[in-house]
Amino acid sequence: MTDYTKLIDAETWAFIERTNSYYPPDTIDYTIAQQREIYDRMCGEFFAGYPEGVSAETTAIVAPGRDVPIRVYRLAGKAPEAVVVYFHGGGFILGGLESHDDVCAELCGRTGYEVVSVDYRLAPEHKHPAAFDDAMAAFEWAVARYSQPIMLAGDSAGGNIAAAVSHATRGHARRPVGQLLVYPGLGGDRSQGSYVSHAEAPMLTIRDLEFYKHIRSGGEDRTGDITLSPLADADFANLPPTVVITAECDPLSSDGEAYGERIVAAGGKAFWFEEPGLVHGYLRARHTVTRARQSFTRIADAAAVLGRGEWVW
Repeated sequence: MTDYTKLIDAETWAFIERTNSYYPPDTIDYTIAQQREIYDRMCGEFFAGYPEGVSAETTAIVAPGRDVPIRVYRLAGKAPEAVVVYFHGGGFILGGLESHDDVCAELCGRTGYEVVSVDYRLAPEHKHPAAFDDAMAAFEWAVARYSQPIMLAGDSAGGNIAAAVSHATRGHARRPVGQLLVYPGLGGDRSQGSYVSHAEAPMLTIRDLEFYKHIRSGGEDRTGDITLSPLADADFANLPPTVVITAECDPLSSDGEAYGERIVAAGGKAFWFEEPGLVHGYLRARHTVTRARQSFTRIADAAAVLGRGEWVW
């Protein structure tokens, strides 16, 4: 049994307790509508505003049979050197343009890049591969719209989607120049590693993960589907330079480690960094927890480097 009293500091415990006061650990037992209401309210409580000079425009991509809402963030007086296509977390059932609004705004402010936040379709109304299809439509839209390099980023479920798009587009004439994955779930082996040692971690448990997995797929066995589980791919060659940042106290940590290792083994560039003592969802703690603040600086710096087509790790 992992002793989190020794791994997690007081600031992070305060963040966990504040989160639980808005979003109780048993929220997955509620209806989907109730879960979304609770999640949206929690995200609103953590909203930190926009950095000076950052503005946003909400619009939509016209895709076959549907529109995909997006929000584009820009920094005044700055011609963007690159564009970040960002996919939000939320277990594939929660979140949207509002849930990660300030995160995307701050990423824009830190890098000067345009950030395109994608409001992909959610389960259970839209099962896999709906979210992946929307993500691919967003990538194609960005490639057609921008002459600047395109990089992909996402946290948690969004990290899964970003990685899936990277695998699907590596033969593209303008494949992503990089991908930045923050505590992503990539479909790793749940019988070992952090899935076992952190099965009951604060903020995210194995029970949560099983619920999200079932909801996303509708219970259908999609073993080997790399658009669902990027770690199921047999070929990790020719993927874009990749930075993966995980939280130590998170059952998904091993996914990030394994993903980075497989890219390197295939001759690619990947850097994996595990944030000591942090928990899943710590992006919302970036203004109140020292460790999370330092991690967000690492995330923004990594985005800036990847967008320039550089590699410093």
